[in-house]
Amino acid sequence: MHGRPRKAPKPEDLAASAAKAEKLRILQSQFLSNHHQKIYTKEAVELSSKLLEINPECYTAWNYRKLAVQHSLFESNLDPDSVNSILDQELRVVENALRQNFKSYGAWYHRKWVLNKGHSSTENELRLLDKLQNVDPRNFHAWNYRRFVAALLNRSDEDELNHTQNFIDKNFSNYSAWHNRSVLVSNLMKKKVQAFSRKDEVLIREYELVREAVFTDEDDQSGWFYHLWLLDQSVKAESPLLASSWPAHGSEITLSGDRYLDLGSSSPFNTYQFDSGLLPLILYFNQAVEGVNASTVTVSSGSNVNKDVIWKPILSNNSKTTQVWVGQLKFPEVELDSLGAYTIEVTLGHSQGIISSSGFHYSHPSHFSFTVHVQPAKTEPVEGLGSEKISWRDENFHIYEQDSLESNSVLPLDHLSIKNEREPTDSSWQAKIIDEEISNFRELLDCKIGKLTLARLLTARDALMSSDKPVHSEEVLRLYSELMKLDPTHSGFYKDEHSLVLLEKVISGRESLLSYCFRYRNLTSSSSSNPICLRLNGLSLSRLGSFEKLLWVQMLDLSHNELQSIEGLEAMQLLSHLNLSKNKFGSFTSLEPLRHLKSMKVLDLSYNEIGSRSIDTTRYLCSSPLCHSVGSEWDGSEIVTDDVSLVSYWEAFFILRGLKLTQIDIAGNAIADEKFTAFLAKVLPALKWLDGVQLN
Repeated sequence: MHGRPRKAPKPEDLAASAAKAEKLRILQSQFLSNHHQKIYTKEAVELSSKLLEINPECYTAWNYRKLAVQHSLFESNLDPDSVNSILDQELRVVENALRQNFKSYGAWYHRKWVLNKGHSSTENELRLLDKLQNVDPRNFHAWNYRRFVAALLNRSDEDELNHTQNFIDKNFSNYSAWHNRSVLVSNLMKKKVQAFSRKDEVLIREYELVREAVFTDEDDQSGWFYHLWLLDQSVKAESPLLASSWPAHGSEITLSGDRYLDLGSSSPFNTYQFDSGLLPLILYFNQAVEGVNASTVTVSSGSNVNKDVIWKPILSNNSKTTQVWVGQLKFPEVELDSLGAYTIEVTLGHSQGIISSSGFHYSHPSHFSFTVHVQPAKTEPVEGLGSEKISWRDENFHIYEQDSLESNSVLPLDHLSIKNEREPTDSSWQAKIIDEEISNFRELLDCKIGKLTLARLLTARDALMSSDKPVHSEEVLRLYSELMKLDPTHSGFYKDEHSLVLLEKVISGRESLLSYCFRYRNLTSSSSSNPICLRLNGLSLSRLGSFEKLLWVQMLDLSHNELQSIEGLEAMQLLSHLNLSKNKFGSFTSLEPLRHLKSMKVLDLSYNEIGSRSIDTTRYLCSSPLCHSVGSEWDGSEIVTDDVSLVSYWEAFFILRGLKLTQIDIAGNAIADEKFTAFLAKVLPALKWLDGVQLN
């Protein structure tokens, strides 16, 4: 371990180890017998003490001692002195165990359990902690236990902050002390204690403190972690806010029924083709929230549009909170000689109920509106997108004319203009703090962590600007490129951050965004009615982001990148055509967000690495059919084809089976053999094209 060569044990050491192991086996056997028979005599309890002194990680023994204490306290009428004697004995057992292993979870939890019994030795606990922390000042178990004891004693956060400062003064390379400081400073700011009532003044003091540490030893990372926490405190909004929506504020949306498409002068940016009479309404918050429902979000219209919208969270994990919520607006059928136009007003935040994962309420009431035009269905269908094979070849895409009058319609799709009844507080102090930090850290560009911090500061500064276009993106991209060369061990992390900044730069400005917007035109069909395709292919992206600005996209080309995950793509609920070919996806589990994209019709997964890995390291992203989440409805006896069992491709089954795909390409992957293509044809009943071949 840690580069030390392993030496062959001496015979006497092997004998001693064998004797110790035999002794431990005898103790464990006797202890388990007592435990199973519920024997709580003095001798049995002492036996568990001996076992724990040798092996503090025996959780069963700690649980046994809890049962023994409960038995002594509730089975006998003991006086207070006897109760204290029993609890004191437990504390001594814990102390002996901690001498063997200062980082034993079971020992520390047992000590908390004893003190929760109301034992009155908490003052002694602080003295003991002082001794233990002098031996190992960075032990996070001791710091965690100290917070527990301080709460029992009702010690002030100011006193604990002074105690923590003493440890930082002795050695600023103390991760646990810096972490404890972040907890205490957060509590003091929330309580608005004197000298902590103004967040800007507090952060300025904390930046000065941690700057002294990082400039003293730039290679020590403990202070850098605290600086990263301060940066997060400087820029994040505590209360949740609506970041964007679809439809966007002020936009005019044209709806056309399935196969009946007559856009006239409508812009393809604002056209949505639907086949169910329902229009998705997407709310994208700046942080995960819960409580979005008909009572917290009001949808009103002067027509008979369904006002009782049922909101559903788009969850990519088992959390109860999510950034993306989707409701469905139902529109009446329009006759051939009429055109339906509806103005929709959406209001939220006027009643409490929307709460972030950190416990903050949506506190800035806001509303937005948009107009929906419903095109009348024609008696005869016309050929449109989806009725023929889609080819992603370059010659089928033509740059969208930037001087076109229609290009102006892309503007409201970039962002949502939220009209607040109560504007958020002024952020000039945040910009001032970040600017000062940027100035200071330009002096530390000779070390990798200095470059990384500067990149983060510049990114944060762009996020605070009122302008959508990031000013510092070029410098940030250069810093991450330098870091990839300077620190190749962590090049994957830098590559991901580089990708996020690049993507933000590409889609932030109107002119830049339009240069990536293309019309799809098949050689055999005039497809002027097709939606705009956003082509982000060939950008060497390894990670996706900025989804709040991409909610309007229906056709997306992400081919020829370096993606291994599409986490977050579930927010793009309008996606119907997606090209993920020639990336680095290793399994279907990395494509889990596709499950939530119910409008998906065309999917290209060709020439990835699906099925090439014997061990799927991303399996945790997609639940096993044996669990009670994604695979709760799995039937292991279900047969998909005559010779392929469902269990062979259960990852693909759960990702794809809810989609109404008409075209899929899977060629060039290790999994794409004859059996798998037969499986796809069976599990996707609407499929018309498979790897470019038309199905019967």
